[in-house]
Amino acid sequence: MAGDKETTTITEHFDRNPDVDNTLIFDRFWAILSDIKQALAARFSFERHPACAGREYYRLDDGSFEGSLNAYSGPELEWFVHSWIGNRKASILDMNINVWLGPHIDVPHLCIVFGTIPKLFHYSDYIARVDLMARPDYLSRYYEPAQADWLALRSDPRFQWSVSHGAYMRAILSPVASSYTAEREDANIDALEAYVRKFFDRWLGLVDTAVPVPEKDRAALSARDHFIRESIYRLDPMNQLARRFLGDELTETLVNIRFGRDQIASTR
Repeated sequence: MAGDKETTTITEHFDRNPDVDNTLIFDRFWAILSDIKQALAARFSFERHPACAGREYYRLDDGSFEGSLNAYSGPELEWFVHSWIGNRKASILDMNINVWLGPHIDVPHLCIVFGTIPKLFHYSDYIARVDLMARPDYLSRYYEPAQADWLALRSDPRFQWSVSHGAYMRAILSPVASSYTAEREDANIDALEAYVRKFFDRWLGLVDTAVPVPEKDRAALSARDHFIRESIYRLDPMNQLARRFLGDELTETLVNIRFGRDQIASTR
């Protein structure tokens, strides 16, 4: 798209093209994320958290914004969000799976996002649970296996790097974080699907072979996880667009559900 830069904001993308119907793209991306949810359900035990009751589907009366917010919690998978927000017929969509593991292991958390702005958008990462600069052993164990695939996607000319305007969001990026835009073409969706499915399967393998965190270290790891979990959702630049349509009060309510305010409080 002419004039697009790596630093073009979500709101700038939307304001240039506010009326693009992305229903078919939504169907494809949501199906991928739903398959991943089924794979998580086959591996982990979790239950829907009561905080998201009534949010299975919601929309404004005028139809300008809609979404679905589903959050789950279990003994190993402490917090799991499977949600989308935006407007399928009006350019902007954010669809995601975020998995926050318990402190029994130190495997990175999982984040997978698909979206339209109205171009295709993709973000994925293994969210580190230690200072990577001070833990090359952790880097080697959890990130080196993803290097080759990450470099291959990074060098694919179909995908343009997208820079978050949130400094905190840039601070959390790991060495295998992906943040891309691309043209709205089936071949690009195919490429992202192949990458994400392998990205997820690799992460699941890391969980299956994880070494337990010593009991004495789990409280500190949990506190760090909870702080980062809340900060990511509160400081997400997508909230700015949500506030435009939903207002401050509803946006704040959804943010509190997404980061699991009630679930975190229940652990204290």
